[in-house]
Amino acid sequence: MPILPIIQRGDPMLRRVAKPVDQRFIESEECANLLRNMVETLDDSGGIGLAAPQIAVSRRIAILSVPETRVEAENIPPLPLTICINPSIEVLSNEVNGYWEGCLSVPDLQGYVERPNHVKVDFVNADGKAESIEATGFLATVFQHEFDHLDGILYVDRIFDPSLIVDTRALLSEDTAEVSQ
Repeated sequence: MPILPIIQRGDPMLRRVAKPVDQRFIESEECANLLRNMVETLDDSGGIGLAAPQIAVSRRIAILSVPETRVEAENIPPLPLTICINPSIEVLSNEVNGYWEGCLSVPDLQGYVERPNHVKVDFVNADGKAESIEATGFLATVFQHEFDHLDGILYVDRIFDPSLIVDTRALLSEDTAEVSQ
């Protein structure tokens, strides 16, 4: 299966509301191929989430996965591969948490975003079955970030203080300068 190109900030596809997926499509070979390609693309990218609009497909599909290697290296909670079709999200708490977010479609930037800390996610899985997941903390943020893509929203739209956006290339060059001195 091919690794698909991830479109970048500025592409109008990232600003469109994705189309709902019908049951007939979920049961199709086209959907199975799309999901396999999305999984391979996510694995290749090193990210933890990918929404169909990020690969120029207007479908309400997002996949998420936090592998054990990321759990140990970055001290974040694990999440097995989760395929969410036509997801909806319900905020279960007024409490918010903030995290530094990055995005495969907004390379070289990270920004501090505050989001609800406890959510319930309803979706259809790859087998066409309804599922629900409650998520808190970092995982709640991951679901919200990916589902925003389905509504044409990027994490940078949710940053209230522009001083909380960093260019990671600058950070890398500072680290390199320290090492070479």
